[in-house]
Amino acid sequence: MTTPDITLYTVGTPNGVKISIVLEELGISYKAREISFKDEEQKQPWFLKINPNGRIPAITDHSRGDFHVFESAAIMIYLCEHYDPEGKLLPKDPDLRSQVIQWIMFQMGGLGPMQGQAGHFNRYAPEKIPYAIKRYTDETKRLYSVLNGALEGKEYLVGNKYTLADAISFPWVRVHFLSGVSSIDEFPNLKAWVARISARPAVQKGLNVPTPDKFQEILDNPEKLDEFVKNAQNSFKWKSTDEK
Repeated sequence: MTTPDITLYTVGTPNGVKISIVLEELGISYKAREISFKDEEQKQPWFLKINPNGRIPAITDHSRGDFHVFESAAIMIYLCEHYDPEGKLLPKDPDLRSQVIQWIMFQMGGLGPMQGQAGHFNRYAPEKIPYAIKRYTDETKRLYSVLNGALEGKEYLVGNKYTLADAISFPWVRVHFLSGVSSIDEFPNLKAWVARISARPAVQKGLNVPTPDKFQEILDNPEKLDEFVKNAQNSFKWKSTDEK
């Protein structure tokens, strides 16, 4: 197996930490390069050569001819295909592998977009639109209920082992409070799953890349949420037609 030499272009968002968590879980050597939303680095020509969509995360694999990968799920799968020979996070068994990929699609096509919209309309939109707030918050909770049901009697989603199926959704569920869902107490299996994954040493390392985990402070001090949102609005130059 090629010795990895990877640069991760990232910010400490749910999508960003997906990749640092996987890198840490697999013990892959990498360098983290923080992208400045405030300076709109993700729109600069040098970065668009890496990710033409102008979003984080992205990686450059220098050990494989400076090969670029963008989209968080694509990066996670790429890392496992090249640097997970034992199939720890992406099983070799075709049925288990299929199940993991199904949950990856669930997050990318459902949980991520819906919770992202819930967060936008609850916290960042320049005007309050009750229909949008209710629609996306309710759908986020419905998707939480799907995960909660799938975790009945299990510690993890596939094969009762920690895989990409868990790693991809955990960073989003963990920050439910940003999306109008103040508590996940009504989803006990999901709540226990979040706590279980949070306790993993590699996860804790990944959550603190490229900067110390800003969301843990809110989890510990919920009263700081409004201050965080205000700072985010000022720093990220939120635009309704150009979400980061």
